[in-house]
Amino acid sequence: MTKGLTFTCPFTRSCPVTKAKRRRCQACRLQKCLEVGMRRDMIMSEDALMARRELRLRKKQERQQRIKKVAEVGSLTEEQKQLIAILINAHQKHFDNSLENFVDYRPQPIIKVDWDNYDMQQSSSISPDSSPGGTEQNPTSQHMLGNVIGDNMTKLPHFADLSTYMIQQVIQFAKEIPVFKSLSIDDQISLLKGSTMEVSHLQFNTVFNLETKIWEFGRLKLSIEHGERSKCRLAGVLLGSSAYFLEPLLKFHITLRNLKLHEAEYVLMQALALFSPDRPGVIEHSHIDKIQESMAMTLKCYIDYHHQLPGSRFLFAKLLSMLAELRTLNEENAKQMVHIQNVMEDAMTPLMKEIFS
Repeated sequence: MTKGLTFTCPFTRSCPVTKAKRRRCQACRLQKCLEVGMRRDMIMSEDALMARRELRLRKKQERQQRIKKVAEVGSLTEEQKQLIAILINAHQKHFDNSLENFVDYRPQPIIKVDWDNYDMQQSSSISPDSSPGGTEQNPTSQHMLGNVIGDNMTKLPHFADLSTYMIQQVIQFAKEIPVFKSLSIDDQISLLKGSTMEVSHLQFNTVFNLETKIWEFGRLKLSIEHGERSKCRLAGVLLGSSAYFLEPLLKFHITLRNLKLHEAEYVLMQALALFSPDRPGVIEHSHIDKIQESMAMTLKCYIDYHHQLPGSRFLFAKLLSMLAELRTLNEENAKQMVHIQNVMEDAMTPLMKEIFS
């Protein structure tokens, strides 16, 4: 086409042009190309082809250099490998992903929430003076939430037992980390009170089934189900949660699970959530900040070393964003926990009251 050559079919200009026979007749092959839409003005010149080949070669060399750099510089140090091993061991030892040891609990109920009426009352109860960063509940919305919870107060013991079991697992996980045990008791308590539910949700994400949208713990399965009448069954982990909290929580678990994280990345995210220096009551801010920074660098190096480009280019930033989103969800959940305690003080166990106080 570019050289202006003319081809002549030696037969009847009806040669079969297939994958196996396309080289037998150049004239018929060219004619078929034109018939299916090939345009002369869109064919690249020799110079353009050469430039494209050079660009591809340059990008390939740059990619190989980045991979080599990661292998030489970004690989994990022995200290980082040891840290990951400690965290994985703590997670495997104390996260009961089949709930085999969750015994002597009170039976699981099914809680129903009328989404249509809830959403309508919720939207009408938002204060016009609320700040852009959140909403404030006026007496109407508090009364409405109290009705949702109050109608099911007799069913909360199971949720309280499961939540307490989750909290105990996080505490045991933290105690397996030497650098955590080296902190003062006051700081240990402050970090646990601030991060327990965040760590729990990161643990729960490892058993979240993307296809069914169900948290699968062996014999016990927890879900947020939308039925024909816009009803919702609340999972045990979502004790007393409202629609305002459930929708973004489910979206969070779907997004995080879609990232297909390795076990090392999950445990490092748990550690980042645990060692947050800005938790209320923390005393040694600078020391804990350095610990968290070390955890973050380990996560960054792990991602660079174990994930191929370009897919891993923004993974670290995405995980930090997910942690920030989890912090917001945790704050909303804590508010609702406190409200449950105000509605019925005996609804929560002593350990839950300590965590959410």
